[in-house]
Amino acid sequence: MGRAHEDRMRAASVNETSTSLLATPTTGHGLSTIDMLESEAIHIIREVVAEFERPVLLFSGGKDSVVVLHLAAKAFWPAKVPFSLLHVDTGHNFPEVLDFRDETVARLGLRLTVASVQDYIDDGRLRERADGTRNPLQTLPLLDAIAAGRHDAVFGGARRDEDKARAKERVLSLRDEFGQWNPRNQRPELWNLYNGRHTVGQHLRAFPISNWTELDVWRYIERENIELAPLYYAHDREVFQRDGMWRAVTPVSLPTEREAVETRTVRYRTVGDMSCTGAVESDAADVAAVVREVTVSTLTERGATRADDRISDAAMEDRKKDGYF
Repeated sequence: MGRAHEDRMRAASVNETSTSLLATPTTGHGLSTIDMLESEAIHIIREVVAEFERPVLLFSGGKDSVVVLHLAAKAFWPAKVPFSLLHVDTGHNFPEVLDFRDETVARLGLRLTVASVQDYIDDGRLRERADGTRNPLQTLPLLDAIAAGRHDAVFGGARRDEDKARAKERVLSLRDEFGQWNPRNQRPELWNLYNGRHTVGQHLRAFPISNWTELDVWRYIERENIELAPLYYAHDREVFQRDGMWRAVTPVSLPTEREAVETRTVRYRTVGDMSCTGAVESDAADVAAVVREVTVSTLTERGATRADDRISDAAMEDRKKDGYF
């Protein structure tokens, strides 16, 4: 989130829809697409806070969670965001993203709870996977943290365009007493009416930017001058190619003898674990350049850069059924 947004919010009520600074499509109401998406997301955030007792936002420091936090700040300005943040740290996160996460939390004066996958490995509750990735290991720490915090609603930055399993989700998605998701048991959401009913032990996942695309996110970041971790922009980095992706040379992602290390100018479209996230070659060093690049892209960011989604055609859906976000 950029500091400049605070000055803009002091000059206008959060109930007024800001004028788009981008040449984006307009609706029949004379509002830009970005204006409509922002209004919908703020409505969802306010509805969840009004209806639930202990909501929490999953905040990793990635672009989507940063945008959701920015929207929450606008939704309740000039008051502070009325819920805490939660992050499941796999131990394989990019250090630059963790630094940005902590700086953002400190600047906004919010409370962050961190659930550590490493702690679960150390005490035997989880075991390392043979493929070295820890992304699927997040489920148990996540569900335990939700239970410990007695959270009845959990905000996330998932979007329907990312993956076919996420495209099946409703804006409010019920999880049973075991944190599991049943894709066949979805509630209708007509006329922007959201059903938050749940019993003791159940909780809802809330996706305010579910209807956004990657391009919408980047246009909004540009318009709102939202700060992001530097990995999202082009930089020189030591990488090696594996499974058609450029992987960073890190302690948790090392090349084999047959994988040559090169220095390339790359950026990250998504910032998951170092052990399963690939970079893309790019010279997009600022937001405007990224918007132009994403405009002509034919692959989603997860499809292009996430090795954990290539385990099977239903990799994401299988993890979501078990409680993964």
